[in-house]
Amino acid sequence: MRFSLPLAASLAVSAVQASPLVKRNGPVTTPAVNDGIILNYALTLEYLERKFYQEALANNTQADFVAAGFKDPFYTNLKEIYVDEQTHVKFLSDALTAAKVTPTVELQYTFPVQKGDVMGFATLASVLEGVGVSAYLGAAASIMNKDYLTAAGSILTVEARHTSYIRASIGESPFPSPFDTPLDFNEVYSLAAPFITGGSSPVKLPFMAFPTLTLQCTQYYYEADRSSVTFSGAFKAAGKFGVTKDTPIYAVFFSGLQKLPVQVRITAGDSDYKIDRIPAGVAGQVYVALSKSNTKFNDENIIAGPAILEVYPKGMIPSTPHPKCH
Repeated sequence: MRFSLPLAASLAVSAVQASPLVKRNGPVTTPAVNDGIILNYALTLEYLERKFYQEALANNTQADFVAAGFKDPFYTNLKEIYVDEQTHVKFLSDALTAAKVTPTVELQYTFPVQKGDVMGFATLASVLEGVGVSAYLGAAASIMNKDYLTAAGSILTVEARHTSYIRASIGESPFPSPFDTPLDFNEVYSLAAPFITGGSSPVKLPFMAFPTLTLQCTQYYYEADRSSVTFSGAFKAAGKFGVTKDTPIYAVFFSGLQKLPVQVRITAGDSDYKIDRIPAGVAGQVYVALSKSNTKFNDENIIAGPAILEVYPKGMIPSTPHPKCH
């Protein structure tokens, strides 16, 4: 069984402007954080994951999953994942309250998976769990309190098991890389914000979303050291940053502990950016962002992204047909 991670990736980075939390009036800058902010950041993500599983379990039955090819005990295990996310929400909320820091609250969320679309749910679940792993991993270096760091590490390892289990269930490698990929606060926020479509919180987090980076749909699987990638409308959109035809821009691939830049070229009548070859050595759920620098990949240099793509080692793409574009 194999589903389209590119489908879920496109859903995960669509319509950032739809989020009521995104207020971007200028370049994104690296935020100043403390442990209270980081715990609320984690709580924001856990609320989102909890709601995602809650809706999926409410909208689909065990029989629906079995009919779609997910044999027992997949549905039962999804219930356990939901309980894990619910437990994480309570733990983080209680920790913030104990520290006399106001915890954020559940907001309103929209997930682009229709009722009965079991395959779409499982695919998006894999992506969201992967982003969760990257979020905790990226935040770890900024946590000052050792007890909080231990707790975050404990949650991270559980999220990683969720990721591996779901990836294996949809026919992907459960551990495609020897290292997981850390993402910083604004990078994760850019991926999470599109799902948050309403509500208000007493907590205002200092994060901002980068402009959306859209991958042009392809009929082929992404293969390291072989496949090209087109970023639809990216050159046209970069004009707001003062980017011209003479400005060097790089597609930076985040995979494990690697950040690999590839200079883009302009295509499609001065609308798109394109690279001709994904770098060698990347695999699994890979993130890509556009940067004005090929050495400093900080928030100040990123102009769009990240987007998500599933990349296979060279010569190891699936034998099954690639899912159709949506």
